[in-house]
Amino acid sequence: MARLLLVDDDQGLAELLGQLLELEGFDLTLAHDGAQGLNYALADDFDLILLDVMLPKLNGFEVLRQLREQKHTPVLMLTARGDDIDRVVGLEMGADDYLSKPFNDRELVARVRAILRRIGNHTITAEQHHDDISIDVSRQEARCQQQVLPLTDCEFALLQALIEHCGEMISKETLNLQVLGKRLMPFDRSLDMHLSNLRKKLPEREDGRPRIKTVRGKGYIWLA
Repeated sequence: MARLLLVDDDQGLAELLGQLLELEGFDLTLAHDGAQGLNYALADDFDLILLDVMLPKLNGFEVLRQLREQKHTPVLMLTARGDDIDRVVGLEMGADDYLSKPFNDRELVARVRAILRRIGNHTITAEQHHDDISIDVSRQEARCQQQVLPLTDCEFALLQALIEHCGEMISKETLNLQVLGKRLMPFDRSLDMHLSNLRKKLPEREDGRPRIKTVRGKGYIWLA
């Protein structure tokens, strides 16, 4: 049974979502402010955190920032509809995905299951090596030049997908489905933000060549 933490100050909505998620078979813990949510997230090991942006005591961004200093638990941000800035900031700070309020109950469950499915799939493949990068999928750990990379779950999945298709262009549509578990929609920059974050965390190659090539409007290539 997957363990979820829902951090939302709207107690009525939180209780309704709690009932929905428990009916779907999830073990749910509720927190109603940012400070409480952060304490729960750091003190326990959850499979996924659903984190509202607008929270008392600590807002969702601050919770995410402090969480990412210590843990890489997958985070689904809950944002106000149409607030693109919140979405971009959340993704830049290491959120795995976002969902705009108000949302359809089934879409929420689908997003949760997609993230959890991605986590489960990490255990299927053995350890992989490519040049100066090694990926231990059972531990969800990537190393480059003997240093552990501080990757989120989504960044790890993206790195793994790119390396598995080394030298080949993998389309944005394919990556979106494989990594984020959803179809690529117009104006959705989630994948681009995750890739940008991944690039920042990868050390430069000794020969100075880029690791990832962007094929404008089509996809990406992990360069051999």
